[in-house]
Amino acid sequence: MDVGVCQLRSFSISFLSSVLSAESSTPVSLDNSSSGASVVAIDNKIEQAMDLVKSHLMYAVREEVEVLKEQIKELIERNSQLEQENALLKNLASPEQMAQFQAQVQTGSPTSGAPPALPPNAGPGPTA
Repeated sequence: MDVGVCQLRSFSISFLSSVLSAESSTPVSLDNSSSGASVVAIDNKIEQAMDLVKSHLMYAVREEVEVLKEQIKELIERNSQLEQENALLKNLASPEQMAQFQAQVQTGSPTSGAPPALPPNAGPGPTA
């Protein structure tokens, strides 16, 4: 998880804790005249806390989007380089090499730079 997101969550939790502790230290009377006012005050504090958390989360999301955009940009550049390299290698390859490559692709064989493996009995030297 991103360090900024962890810090944001920690800050948000500590902020909410301070709001709730400040609110709990204020005595809440239960008579009809002041209960409506205290409910409104609590609702306002909750709304403020939620707005603050929302703004911090949006900030963290925007930062993460920027990081992902940069990664996408780098991947597009790398893909372009690989496509150019692939085109160059195709131009430099002989028709026989291209035919061999196409055969490997069709059979699903691995396309590593190593030559194709020999069958077990076709290798040089005595068999055991």
